[in-house]
Amino acid sequence: MAEVASPTALSQPGGWTILRRSRVSMLALWFLVGLVFVAVLVPPFLPDELKLTSKDSLLPPGAACSASEGVIYLCGTDLNGHDLFYRLLTGAQVSLGVGFVGALLSLFVGTLYGMISGFAGGRIDAFMMRVLDVLYSVPRILFIMIFIAALGPYLTDWLDAARLWAQGHGWTTMEDLMVTAIRYSRIIIMVICLGLVEWLTMARIVRGQVLVLREMTFVTAARAMGQSNPAILRLHLLPNLATVVLTYLTLTIPAVILDESFLSFLGLGIDDPAASWGSLLKDGAQVINPLDSKWWLLFFPATLMSITLLALNFLGDGLRDAFDPRSRSR
Repeated sequence: MAEVASPTALSQPGGWTILRRSRVSMLALWFLVGLVFVAVLVPPFLPDELKLTSKDSLLPPGAACSASEGVIYLCGTDLNGHDLFYRLLTGAQVSLGVGFVGALLSLFVGTLYGMISGFAGGRIDAFMMRVLDVLYSVPRILFIMIFIAALGPYLTDWLDAARLWAQGHGWTTMEDLMVTAIRYSRIIIMVICLGLVEWLTMARIVRGQVLVLREMTFVTAARAMGQSNPAILRLHLLPNLATVVLTYLTLTIPAVILDESFLSFLGLGIDDPAASWGSLLKDGAQVINPLDSKWWLLFFPATLMSITLLALNFLGDGLRDAFDPRSRSR
């Protein structure tokens, strides 16, 4: 059966041209690309003295390392003698990783939920939107805390059971993978919980787009040619939602990073030995003293996180202006 061609926003060159002409959006994009490269590539090449706990606690930026001549602490050290610059980079790996993966999970759930609700219409749509309203009424942070408390022990037990099963069958690679997963189970459960909470806005936006798209001529033609509803959703509606989903993905990432940072600041998120920007802010807040301020412990994590969140929001605004005709007209 011949397929009906449907126009997609991503295939229209005008949007990409508008995005490239936006200096703020391109500057934000290059900053984010540079941050990812630095956070991933620089830490392995730093001196070993900067990666270990030392007796050089609470030294200011630029102080010399006592364990090695010629090595300096670029951003100072924390209460435990960790080099703050190294911790900032490893914290960026965790915060950006949690933000990106959590946003992807929310994108998948929200897009699927919104597409089904908008395309089904009628009572199904009304019921699914009332479910969204109920979920919106629950405080987001409280929801995440409940998820972490409820799912955390089950995930650890499941990973340990999988490790024992792999050990019994002699699958060394899988056993090592499960050991690593258990070590970082707090990060895994954080990603899952944040992804399962942040999808609500995405679902509402996708549902609104589908309500408009399902009345378009190419969808009517596809129905007339006998295409099934799943095929129409996959071949015609999903490609036309690509730019909306991409735009709000960049706007969901900072929301996930903020939630993770807030939970880590409260001591409910990332634990040592892993670090995130939120846990670094928590460590800095513990040594606040008006008589002897260790300003670098709060200044560097807060500044880096703020600039990153601004860059993500600027990039998301640029994508929305480029691919949403209604925002251009405003």
